[in-house]
Amino acid sequence: MKGDIMTTQNRLADGPLVVAVDSSTQSTKAIIVDAAGNVWATAKRPIPMLTPAMDFYEHDPRLWWKTTHDTITEVLASLDQRDRDRVAAIGLTHQRESFAPFKEDGTPLANGILWLDGRAVDQIAEYGNSHIHQLSGKPAGVTPAIYKMAWVKENRPEVFEKADRVVDVLGYISFNLTGHWLSSTGAADSLGLFDIVARTWSSELLEIAGLTQEQMPQLVPPATKMCKIRPELREEWKLSSDIPVIAGVGDGQAAGIGAAAVDPGVGYLNMGTAVNAGIESEQYIYNPAFRTHVSGIPGNYVMEVLQSSGSYLADWVRKTFGDPENPGNTDVALDDLAASKIAPGAEGLLTLPYWNAVQSPYWDAMARGAVIGWRGTHGRAHLYRSVMESICLEMRRNLDFLESASGVPITELRIMGGGTRSPLWRQMMADTVGVPLTVCIADEVTALGAAVLAMAGIGAHSSGTAKGMPDVAASAKAMATFGETVEPNMDNHDVYRKVGAIQAKIYPVLQELFHELDGVVRHTEGEE
Repeated sequence: MKGDIMTTQNRLADGPLVVAVDSSTQSTKAIIVDAAGNVWATAKRPIPMLTPAMDFYEHDPRLWWKTTHDTITEVLASLDQRDRDRVAAIGLTHQRESFAPFKEDGTPLANGILWLDGRAVDQIAEYGNSHIHQLSGKPAGVTPAIYKMAWVKENRPEVFEKADRVVDVLGYISFNLTGHWLSSTGAADSLGLFDIVARTWSSELLEIAGLTQEQMPQLVPPATKMCKIRPELREEWKLSSDIPVIAGVGDGQAAGIGAAAVDPGVGYLNMGTAVNAGIESEQYIYNPAFRTHVSGIPGNYVMEVLQSSGSYLADWVRKTFGDPENPGNTDVALDDLAASKIAPGAEGLLTLPYWNAVQSPYWDAMARGAVIGWRGTHGRAHLYRSVMESICLEMRRNLDFLESASGVPITELRIMGGGTRSPLWRQMMADTVGVPLTVCIADEVTALGAAVLAMAGIGAHSSGTAKGMPDVAASAKAMATFGETVEPNMDNHDVYRKVGAIQAKIYPVLQELFHELDGVVRHTEGEE
């Protein structure tokens, strides 16, 4: 399946071009970008998700490279030779926390295990603690690879015993591009095997995972040159020079870079299937409420909150409680009714949006969703609004943790993701968080972030910072593009602050019941 080639009318006639690749959970995208951030072409290939058992989510890792190769080939084919000669680098970003085992020649030994895979509940309980969080920057939960690696160690030990390399998605793609086992500190740290302050592999964490230093890729800082592409790829793609692959970061950090959320007080907010937000920090800050990553800006960190139920949950309500008179209808009227007929607070209907467990700030894999406050006057639109409000209320509470830890008030959020297309959700989020939301225009903000790092890596906008490091912030500001800014209604914000204070009390009351229920469900499933 081929992706669509997309072009813009504002191309720069001269200067460097870069190819940027974003290999995500559902697909791989490649774009060609100039130094002003204009996207010249886009290609996309799907990656089927494999579910061999309940809570198992996997990829065929060969597709990480095949889809990368095919999308790069397609976008380069859209260029004439003059413009192809301007291509100066390839930038990479990827789905965080996913990994696979390989032989030295790149042959995979098993499917890749993905970030959302939930098989390692017992390993999370056994190994997860505040010390591991503080050392790695990653709270114990479903996403960090270390716990799923421990599952492999304990349940399929032969896999790691035979593996010459165990790497993240970016590491496998860079191997196929360059012939060397390399990854970025801003990508590999998401595995949860990192001493995040030292920015290198931790022997303590590797032991938990059942791996050795020799099985890990060599690490390169973000926005620096990893290696040149293999000669046969240069020839195949008709490139005039041995262009470098520039070290990237995980997709969350890349989205922040693509949104130019690089100054104090400016954060990014991805309103996608999941919802996450983050801010830059010059210091490493550990806090149980959020996770910390290596930033694309040299020396910096990204403090990030994560909520697994975003637009997924709104879609679930529409599909599950859709209009019975119009089965399969998108039920656009539901948005209008929730927006125009129901006031903030959904007339006392409160939701705990933990359909997919909870990440920030509790990191509880056994948490579940709940709706309280039902009255006979409530209907589908009340539930829909309450669910969407709950996602926003959780975000405001999580932003409070970021502000408290950093000591810097958040004054603006740059937003991206499919949820930005909903006027209701955009305004509701602005009203709830109480700060302006500026919409990023780029369709592929994450891939744009990889392009920014590639441009910074070749010094396209600056020769470097005072410390001699790539000036990622300068490239980000030169390449980001924005649309409208949604201003918050502060009267509604005051209402949401009061509603949020009540909603925040639901989880502590139900936490013990969730754990009891999980035990019953797992016991019943085991009997079956």
